[in-house]
Amino acid sequence: MADETVGIVGAGIVGLATAREIALRRPGTRVVVFEKEQQVSQHQTGHNSGVVHAGIYYTPGSLKADLCVRGVSLLREYCQDRELPYRETGKLVVAVREDELGRMENLYERAKNNHVPDLRRVSKDEIGELEPHAGGIAALHSPRTAITDYPAIAREFAKDVTDSGGEVKVGFIVTGLTTVPDGIEVASGQDRVKVDRLILCAGLQSDVVAKLAEDGREPKIVPFRGEYMLLKPDRTHLVRGLIYPVPDPRYPFLGVHFTPRVDGSVEVGPNAVLAMAREGYTLGRISPRDLLGLAAYPGSWRMAAQHWRTGVKEYRGALSRTAFMKDAGLYVPGVGASDVVRGGAGVRAQALDRDGTLVDDFRIHSVGRITAVRNAPSPAATASMAIAEHIVGQVFGDG
Repeated sequence: MADETVGIVGAGIVGLATAREIALRRPGTRVVVFEKEQQVSQHQTGHNSGVVHAGIYYTPGSLKADLCVRGVSLLREYCQDRELPYRETGKLVVAVREDELGRMENLYERAKNNHVPDLRRVSKDEIGELEPHAGGIAALHSPRTAITDYPAIAREFAKDVTDSGGEVKVGFIVTGLTTVPDGIEVASGQDRVKVDRLILCAGLQSDVVAKLAEDGREPKIVPFRGEYMLLKPDRTHLVRGLIYPVPDPRYPFLGVHFTPRVDGSVEVGPNAVLAMAREGYTLGRISPRDLLGLAAYPGSWRMAAQHWRTGVKEYRGALSRTAFMKDAGLYVPGVGASDVVRGGAGVRAQALDRDGTLVDDFRIHSVGRITAVRNAPSPAATASMAIAEHIVGQVFGDG
């Protein structure tokens, strides 16, 4: 149907990329984006570190791997076309202990299977050539890993949507979804909008909105706050590109790392602490409703039983700048608590299964006329344009 209306819930980068893809691929289709905030990209997209991932970490054949690699090329071309920031600073994934070398080699093989371009192993001496102030005994170097400005990209996506005749309705809090003849009625209080199809890209609220669509209770979103330090301006010269640890395969988080930003600052972080609210960007933000929801979910207790020691360590870093910087100093020796100030924080929408498993891959599925993105953590921003292609192909059967 060329004249149908498609609704998108959520004006983060994935929702806006999907709206844009529909507008471009299916001319004549009316696209309406529903966003509860007064501006686009106010949550995960607006608190993103800006890294464009090359595809190093993800299981070959997974949606994450396939869509990340595809998404990088689409994003690079888009940024070049729109004159948006895109800098290939490169990334070092650094081993600082002998027992990390096996994991690093496994990571290398995984990245090669994902066709990460120009990736190579580097020795201790070569680390010093690439990053004179970095430590480590060996590393992987990904020269094509980049940094960008995701909020700026999201705003440009929104402009593409409205320029093509679509609408971005801000301040529209979705309170109800009702199946009606030939469509879905999207409610915000007394306001009602009928659409023929609906795509849910609600991020931190994805399980809440999916429940309105009768899409089931699992997986549940668990909010993890990631806090950053900022190198003081007279210390930013110590870091040229991205410096990452070898990740622990038990967790979907990548560990504290050094990230240059397009504005010239350098972030250190993030940690990963359980947030006390879905939008808990500070330690003091507590939502009893969100906490009760976590407490009532069996997966929360199973997760806690498996990972409580790591959780205690992460909270220690949240409370103490010295503890936060202890591990970071392994990668840039000599950098400590006196070299940083507290920066911002983001909240990651991490999906959790009933058995306590932290969901790693993207999860996107459909119920009737509704398609729900139930898990889209990092590298969702990198992969956003490829995720949009995937969703639109799934929704319209022309992928």
